[in-house]
Amino acid sequence: MKRKLLGALLSVAMVASLLAGCGSAAATDAPAPAATEEAAPAATEEAAPAATEEAAPADDAAAAGGAKVGVAMPTKDLQRWNQDGSNMEEQLKAAGYEVDLQFANNDVQQQVSQIENMINNGCNVLVIASIEGDSLGTVLATAKEKNIPVIAYDRLIMNTDAVSYYATFDNYMVGTKQGEYIEKELGLKDGKEGPFNLEITTGDPGDNNARYFFQGAMDVLQPYIDKGVLVVKSGQTEFDQVATASWSSENAQSRAENIVSSNYADGSNIDAWLCSNDSTAQGVVAALDANYNGTWPIITGQDCDIVSVQNMIAGKQSMSIFKDTRTLAAQVVKMVGQILNGETVDVNDTTTYDNGTGVIPSYLCEPVFADINNYKELLIDSGYYTEADLQ
Repeated sequence: MKRKLLGALLSVAMVASLLAGCGSAAATDAPAPAATEEAAPAATEEAAPAATEEAAPADDAAAAGGAKVGVAMPTKDLQRWNQDGSNMEEQLKAAGYEVDLQFANNDVQQQVSQIENMINNGCNVLVIASIEGDSLGTVLATAKEKNIPVIAYDRLIMNTDAVSYYATFDNYMVGTKQGEYIEKELGLKDGKEGPFNLEITTGDPGDNNARYFFQGAMDVLQPYIDKGVLVVKSGQTEFDQVATASWSSENAQSRAENIVSSNYADGSNIDAWLCSNDSTAQGVVAALDANYNGTWPIITGQDCDIVSVQNMIAGKQSMSIFKDTRTLAAQVVKMVGQILNGETVDVNDTTTYDNGTGVIPSYLCEPVFADINNYKELLIDSGYYTEADLQ
């Protein structure tokens, strides 16, 4: 499967530059994935952003200005969600909105309670990064009754017709880029036959994105596994076998330690370890530091967390997908304004992301990867981090 992709405000003048990182995508003939199946999104071709139906504002006062936006983030435990929440709050306030930003400590009931309070306290739009995609149906039914539009932020909210829009990075492409990085670094496309040992760690089963990350990577790597060029000594290649509850570094480390002690104590090398994000990659690095004596493997990641970038500089993590949260926040702020003003909302995918009640109109931003060769340009020169942050 291949894609070609073309992505509010620190201040109003910054919108155009921030949105330059967002890609456009429109699905072709391949069917959209079912809500709970391990399916990749439909293949896409370059296309101009499609338009959805105009979204009615929650009320006349909201459309006129002074609207209140509820922003629900899953946790402060991962660096990326702190950055997402901070960027969203800053840009929404700069655009003139009142903001109710809440973090739920990865507690589903706490997130439900926070969203209930946002609804009851007069929020005109909800922006929600869910902890579990299937857990918000009841509370969002109340939002729909009160004509409060909902934007699913980076994680698709499943099995509710209350979701108006979805804003994210192209999650299948995230996995594709991780798989292609391993493919390139091992020389697989150049005909090197190994065999090379590969292990796999992906994310939380309750996060719909985890399946897209996994499928995107496996669509690249599975043919080499089938040919015996890549060998998974643990035998764990199915999503349910390689998933990591809560994206926890500790859970990833514990499983990696078991894999190493059970399969590599004989001195065999691990050539590559596919990790879907940085928190799981950090767990794998910790396990290898403690228990592994072979040649250091290629290790993938996602989010460019400071610890993982430091590991990259130290040679312990090979790459991390960079999803500039400033870009995604800018797009969501733009969508909020379009909703509240009764304007056509910008989307660039109207076929791929089915949440179980139908396809959700989506805006997909394009991810890129950082490694030792380009991290300074992507992360420091862009102002995302300073040199001091990475010391």
